[in-house]
Amino acid sequence: MSNKKTAQPNAGAFLRRLAALASGPHADALRQGLRGIEKESLRVTPEGKLAMTLHPRAFGSALTHPYITTDYSEALVELITPAEKDVAITLDKLDALHRFAFAHMGDELLWNDSMPNSLPPEEDIPLGYYGTSNIGTLKRVYRRGLALRYSRTMQCIAGIHYNYSLHENVWRAWQALDPSSTLSAKDFQSERYFALVRNFRRTSWLLMYLFGASPALNKRFVEGKAHTLETLDADTFYLPHATSLRMSDLGYTNNPAQAALLPNYDEVNAYVDVLAKAVSQPYAPYQAIGTQRDGEWVQINTNVLQIENEFYLTIRPKRITHFGERPLRALSERGVQYIEVRCLDIDPFVPTGISLETSRFLDAYLLYCALEDSPFLPKDASVEANANFGVVVKEGRKLGLMLKRDGADIAMRDWAEELFDAIAPVAATLDRLNGTDDYTRALEALRPRLADASLTPSARVLQTMRDNMQSFDAFALDLSRRHAEYFRARPLSAEEEREMSLLAAQSLVEQEKVERGDTEPFDVFAAAYQDYKLDGANA
Repeated sequence: MSNKKTAQPNAGAFLRRLAALASGPHADALRQGLRGIEKESLRVTPEGKLAMTLHPRAFGSALTHPYITTDYSEALVELITPAEKDVAITLDKLDALHRFAFAHMGDELLWNDSMPNSLPPEEDIPLGYYGTSNIGTLKRVYRRGLALRYSRTMQCIAGIHYNYSLHENVWRAWQALDPSSTLSAKDFQSERYFALVRNFRRTSWLLMYLFGASPALNKRFVEGKAHTLETLDADTFYLPHATSLRMSDLGYTNNPAQAALLPNYDEVNAYVDVLAKAVSQPYAPYQAIGTQRDGEWVQINTNVLQIENEFYLTIRPKRITHFGERPLRALSERGVQYIEVRCLDIDPFVPTGISLETSRFLDAYLLYCALEDSPFLPKDASVEANANFGVVVKEGRKLGLMLKRDGADIAMRDWAEELFDAIAPVAATLDRLNGTDDYTRALEALRPRLADASLTPSARVLQTMRDNMQSFDAFALDLSRRHAEYFRARPLSAEEEREMSLLAAQSLVEQEKVERGDTEPFDVFAAAYQDYKLDGANA
C-alpha cells in the first residue's frame, strides 16, 4: 500500500488515485463525507471580565446536551454542531447555536478570541460542573487534575475543532483499486485515516500560517513564566511575526510528564499502545500529590495522563463513543471513524469564529492529505514536523522563513506554493462533483496570503490593534461586542427556539436519569473506569 512507503510521495500516483475515485461508480461519495465543528468561547461580562455565573440552565445539561456544553471551566462554553455533508450547512447550524446562546445568557458575551481575557486569580477560575452522577463527578475531578498539572489559566485557552470524515464508499472504492489488499474494511479505513494524519502532521504548519490568529495576549497570561515576548503596550505582549501563540510553547504545550510521549501514527494499534501506556504509567510528581486531599478527589489518578484526551494533539483519529466509554477502547475495537483537527484558532473577525472560505479550504486540504502517498513517520521525521510547526507559530510571517523537509532546507513560501498546486486538482474535482466553483475560489482567495503576509489573520490582528491603539483585551472585547449585536439582532424563529428549548429540557431530564441510575460509590466507579483492557493488555 502507498501509505507504507518511506520514499517521497509520487505526485503521479496521487493524481491517478484522485481521477479513479472521481470517475468510478462511487464518485459522488467524495463529496458526501461529514463535517462538524466544535467552538469554544469564554463567557464574559459586558466589561470583558470572566463570567462567574453558572452554565445557564436554559442551555440545558453540560453533561448530556449534544450541542451545548462546557469544556474546562464553567465559563468555557462549547458549541458543537451536528455533522453535515455540506460545511455550509454546518456553519448555519453553528450560527443558530450562537443565536440561541445569546438569547439565554443575559448581557454576557462570548469572548471571540483564542487567548483569554485578563483572568482572575487561579483559585477564582470556576471549574466545570456536571452534576452529581459518577460520570459527572469524574469529569469535574479530571478538571481538578488539569488545574494541578497545567494551571487553570492555561485551560481557559479556546479554539476551533474541525471534525472530518470521508464517506465509507470512498474507502470501499479505494480498496477495490488494490486487489492485493487483504485488510478488512475496518482496518483499511483506519489505515487510510492514519495516512491522512501523517500527511497532516508534515504540512499542518500551513494552516497556522494561513489561519493563525493569536499573535498577542494579555500580559497576565504569562505572569511568572519565562518568555521572549515583546511589549506592545502596558497590558499586551506579542511576537512581531507570530501566527498563533496559542499553539506555541506558551499555550498548548506538553509538560515534563508528557515530554517523552511521541505517538506512533503508523497504524491504530501502535497509536493506541503509546497512549494506553501513558494513562497507566505512574509519574512521581503526581504521585506526590495523590488522588485525594482531605477526603476529596483532586485527580483521577497519578499517571502521566489521567485519561487519553489529556495529551494535546493537533489532530486526533477518533471514533464516536458510547456514553461513558473510553476513547481508546472505541478506537481499538471499532477503528477510526473520523479525524478531529484541533489546531485552529478562533478567527476574531468572523462572528462564528470560522469562515466558509476557511472550511472549504480545509475540506480540500484534508482530502489531499487522505489521497496523497503517506510515508511512515519515524522519530526523526516526527521531530522535524514538530519543529516546523513550532517555527511557524512563532515566526510564520518572517520574510524568507526556512523550514526543513526530509532534513533539507526549503523556503516556507516555496513549500506552501507546492501544496496549493497539489490541492488545486482536489478542489477542482470537488467543484465538478458539486457543480460549483466554491472550492477553487476558496483556494485562490487564500493564495495571495502566501506572497503577502499582511493578509493573514495574525497580521490583521496586530494591525487593527495598532490602528485603533487598542490593548489585546480592548481589541477582543470590541469585536466580541460587535458579534454579540450581530447574533442578538437575528433571533431564532419561534419554531427553532421551541426545538432548542425542548432539547435543553430533555438534556436536564437525561442528566437526572443518569444520576438516579448510579448504584455504586464514586471510588468504585473511578477504579472500574481505569481498569479496562485493550487487546488483552492493561491500558
